[in-house]
Amino acid sequence: MNLQQRINAFAKLGDFLSQFSNEKIQKKDDILFNDLFFDGFKHQLKLAREHNGWFNQDNLVFALDGWSKSLTTNNITHWLNTYSFNNVTSKKVAIIMAGNIPLVGFHDFLSVLISGHDVVVKQSSNDKHLLPFLAKYLEHVEPEFKGKITFIEDKLKDFDAVIATGSDNTARYFEYYFKNKPSIIRKNRNSVAVLTGKETTEDLEALADDIFRYYGLGCRNVSKLYVPEGYDFQDFFQAMYKWKDVINDHKYANNYDYNKAVYLMSEFDMLENGFLMIKEDQSFSSPIATIFYEYYNDVNTLKNDLFSKKSDIQCVVSKGIIDYEIVFGNTQSPNLWNYADNVDTVDFLLKI
Repeated sequence: MNLQQRINAFAKLGDFLSQFSNEKIQKKDDILFNDLFFDGFKHQLKLAREHNGWFNQDNLVFALDGWSKSLTTNNITHWLNTYSFNNVTSKKVAIIMAGNIPLVGFHDFLSVLISGHDVVVKQSSNDKHLLPFLAKYLEHVEPEFKGKITFIEDKLKDFDAVIATGSDNTARYFEYYFKNKPSIIRKNRNSVAVLTGKETTEDLEALADDIFRYYGLGCRNVSKLYVPEGYDFQDFFQAMYKWKDVINDHKYANNYDYNKAVYLMSEFDMLENGFLMIKEDQSFSSPIATIFYEYYNDVNTLKNDLFSKKSDIQCVVSKGIIDYEIVFGNTQSPNLWNYADNVDTVDFLLKI
C-alpha cells in the first residue's frame, strides 16, 4: 500500500464522517459502503453517549465535524508534503489513548497508519466505541489496512515504539515502563488566555467556546486567564452568557455545586455567575466550572514567564500578544500539522 492509497482511504473516511457532523444526522447517497456502516455508526454514537455522560450529542457532533473537515485529500497532502516516506520500514507502534474528549487519540492513530506503520491501540474505557468502528470502515475502503490495526485490552506486548498519553503520574510510569523503546510520552497540559481589556464582544464570546467546549475537559480548553491589574470582569461574564445552558447538564451542575461549596467553606475569594466561577490562582489546571486568573503588570514580563512554562501549556490564546498565539475561538479546531505538545509525531514515526 503506497502513501496515496493511505491518503485516499482517510479522505473517504472524512466523507463518511461528514454525514454525522451536524445536529441532523443525514445519510448521503454517494458515500462508499454506507449501507454497511451508516446505521452501525449511529448506534455507536448512541453507545458512546450512554457510556460517558460527558460525550453529549453536541460534543460528539463537534468532534466529528472537525475530523470530517480535516480528512480531505488536499488537507492531508498539504500536511504530509514536507516529509519523505521513501525509506519507511513498517514497525508496530503502540498507542495508549486518553478518553477525556471524543476521539482524542485519533490524530496519533492517523499519524501511525499514514506513515506506513502497523498500529496497536489500547483505548481508554471512557472512549471505546467510536474508533474500532471507524477502523473497520477504513479496512473496507482500503483492504490493505487489514492486519495493520489491532485493538487490545490487556498488557501491551510485541511493539517497536509507543505513543502514550496520560496524567503526570501515569507519565512517570510510562517513562519507566517504556524506557527501552522509542516513545512520545504526553503529560498534563492546560491552555491559557491573555486578555488586555481591549477585546471585542466577539473576541470574548469566541473565548467562551475555548473555555466551555467539551465542558473544559480537553488540554486545549482555556483553564487560566492572565488579565491586567484592575481588569473589569463584567464584559467577560457578559460574553460567557452564550454558554449559560451548560448548567442544565447534571454532571456539569454537580461539579459546579461541589466546587462552589468547597470554595465557600474554605472562604476563598471568587466570582460566579450561576454557571461559571473565576478564582485568582497561580495554578494552570482549574476544576470543572472554574477558571483561574492571575494579574500581570507588564506584557513582556508575562511573555517571558509563559515561555518559561511552555512545557505546561498546550495553547496560548491572545490577540497580537505572542507570536505562537491562537486566535480566540480556535483552540478546539487544530490543523493536522498542529501537534500536541509541539512534538512532531510524523517526524518521530519516520525515524523509528
